[in-house]
Amino acid sequence: MKKFNIITASLLALGLTACNSEQSVNTTVEQVSAPGAPGVEPFWAYSGKTGIGTSYEQYQEGHYSDAAATGKVSKVWFSIAKGMITETMFGLIHQAQIKDMQFVVVGKDFTVTENDDLDVSIDYLYKDDAGRPLSLAYKVVSKDKQGRFTIEKHIFTDPNGQTLFVRSVFNTDLEGVKAYVNVNPYIDNNGLDDFAKVTDKGLVAWQDDNFLSLQAAQPFKQASVGFTGVSDGLKELKASQSLSTTYQNTGDKSGNVSLLAELGEVSKNTTFDLALSFGNSEAASLKEGQASLNQGYQKVLAAYNGEGDAIGWQDYLASLEPLSTLTKSTADNGKLLYTSAMVLKAQEDKTHAGALIASLSNPWGETVSAKTGSTGYKAVWVRDFYQVAMAFMAMGDTRTAKTAFEYLEKVQVTANTPGNGGDTGWFLQKTHVDGELEWVGVQLDQTAMPIMLAWKLHQAGVLSDQELTDWYGKMLKPAADFLVDGGLAKILWNDTQITPPATQQERWEEQNGFSPSTTAAVVAGLVTAADIAKKAGDTKNAERYLATAKTYNSEIESTMFTTQGNLKSENSDGEYFIRIGQDKDPNSSTTLNANNGREGFDKKQILDGGFLELVRYGVRDALAPSIVKTLPEYDDETLVDNLQVRYTFNFADGSGSFPGYRRYGNDGYGEDQMTGNNYAEGGNNTPGQRGRVWPFFTGERGHYEIAAANATNSLDAMKQQAIKDTYVKGMEAFANEGMMLPEQVWDGVGNNKAGYQLGEGTNSATPLAWTHAEYIKLLRSVSDKHVWDHYPVVEDALK
Repeated sequence: MKKFNIITASLLALGLTACNSEQSVNTTVEQVSAPGAPGVEPFWAYSGKTGIGTSYEQYQEGHYSDAAATGKVSKVWFSIAKGMITETMFGLIHQAQIKDMQFVVVGKDFTVTENDDLDVSIDYLYKDDAGRPLSLAYKVVSKDKQGRFTIEKHIFTDPNGQTLFVRSVFNTDLEGVKAYVNVNPYIDNNGLDDFAKVTDKGLVAWQDDNFLSLQAAQPFKQASVGFTGVSDGLKELKASQSLSTTYQNTGDKSGNVSLLAELGEVSKNTTFDLALSFGNSEAASLKEGQASLNQGYQKVLAAYNGEGDAIGWQDYLASLEPLSTLTKSTADNGKLLYTSAMVLKAQEDKTHAGALIASLSNPWGETVSAKTGSTGYKAVWVRDFYQVAMAFMAMGDTRTAKTAFEYLEKVQVTANTPGNGGDTGWFLQKTHVDGELEWVGVQLDQTAMPIMLAWKLHQAGVLSDQELTDWYGKMLKPAADFLVDGGLAKILWNDTQITPPATQQERWEEQNGFSPSTTAAVVAGLVTAADIAKKAGDTKNAERYLATAKTYNSEIESTMFTTQGNLKSENSDGEYFIRIGQDKDPNSSTTLNANNGREGFDKKQILDGGFLELVRYGVRDALAPSIVKTLPEYDDETLVDNLQVRYTFNFADGSGSFPGYRRYGNDGYGEDQMTGNNYAEGGNNTPGQRGRVWPFFTGERGHYEIAAANATNSLDAMKQQAIKDTYVKGMEAFANEGMMLPEQVWDGVGNNKAGYQLGEGTNSATPLAWTHAEYIKLLRSVSDKHVWDHYPVVEDALK
């Protein structure tokens, strides 16, 4: 169609209306530049993902390389939430390029988007005979509540290119129904500053030298670009079931842009194949998409799955030797296990091999501004990282575990760390996968865990003696020295003297002081450091590390175990581990810092499960008096709700119940219990916010039960089955329909504006790598009949 300028097009439209009103209904006015810049304010997508995906790529000598025989590395990741394709990344794993991609169905008297309320189900496209998924390729079915149509989407990436491949299948008995597709680009990880245009090859959006294109196997019937919420065409489709005005570009103004294209009329099994592709130029992006479409659905999917000669997800699963054994310890015949293995591998960056992120999501995304870039949880925390690396070891992927360990050098503070004016050796709180600084608090467990991981890797034969000695000199010794000597953390906002074992932040990143969970890691880190130092021939420091570990260990109860607890409960004798204290007297009434909208409480009133880490790492026996005395308070469901930690959930099949736990009493990191709003929707310190139940604590408690049973020589087949039926099955019950495990689940307390079911993942972060890792480690512990994360060298050294 010939392009008209805006004035000419408008006059023509008026003339057509005057001459022939019927003709005007069927005439599309094609205007050049869309009005309404910059569009509505951008926010991220819903964070409760029911699926994530990317291609499986093989390492080449511990790295990803385009020069490999298998071809170039695909660096595209996608997510699915509420039946829609949501944040899709290209380049680095945190670099989102779209907020969402949705289909629109238009009939004679209705317009329905996928963002409207449809009945959604999700499944995997490629499964074995037992129903276990063999790749992260999804089938999403969305049904109109009035029965007018269904949409079935098949979603996966092209492992040989930079393309998200989407097949959509529409079914309707109605006549005159059309399908559209709508994409909301967030180029280079933000929702502003984008441009868009229509080309004869497809729709294109860009920011600087970052481009995406939307193409179809068959030409679009109509295409338009605009500014989201203003000139994106959706409002017109909803109002009139037609698109009478289209725009060819967004002009010289950037903003929150939108792509809209008509696919065509639909009836029975009407199928459209689409490619959403990425590149550093318009031509490169379009070329990627066309290459995927030319290959076709079957070839791209088969390569993604790993069928035939292709290397894909099926091959990765086949390489995990312990998987078949671990399946016997599951309660669902391995479905969540297979999913978890792929989910953890999918959350590794492919530019910086070994960079393991916390979650492919942005917590409470739809109320988090996308005006500027945000990694959300798509970043590196060494603590979460350690959990995932240990899970890779547990499921037999020693290559990824080793590569991950080697990556940690990138996030350790050295003299070369940008802006560092303090001491070295500690590990950064949170970084981008390329090492860019983001949060710079000192969390001593994150400094201990790389040492612990190195020890485990060496014990398993993954690190040779020489490799261990080399890493001791350049990474592990500086970390151990910091755990002994502390030092000045002076980088960005942080200017703090650290005196171990007191930490600037414990594992929940909110309080300073003496923490059982942090101290457990510090003691284990120093004992393993002593063993490594001895192997490296550094006898003097080996003795120093061990002596310091013993000193810290001897002070645990006197510093963190109260004998004058003031919890109001018939189940409490006043003796238990506190969550954290800022002074060395566990019986003092000092008040913890206020945070997340919650006022600070007397430290003796705040419990958490951190004391169980003392048992996991071998610092305390499972039957140590201080541990056993804390269990009644930790499990007490009669405490005032704000201080209660444990909640009981019933299995949907009526077979019994299982426990879930909050992070700690008085937790404010979660939905507001008064308004039902998302966390931080009104600011981080909004009163009424409440942290919910975290599923990986069910796994932590399961690990303790294994340790306790071993301590009494009672881990027989019956006890093993009981642990499986309670803790393993309990974690499986927390998974959503796509078998993604969340950070938090709804605990039934307060305003449930979002309509969550009890035990359903909230909008915090799903999937959480730590939760999937804890599940895999629990399976390994049940199978092995001893705790996977246990350190015998720690237990022996502290006797």
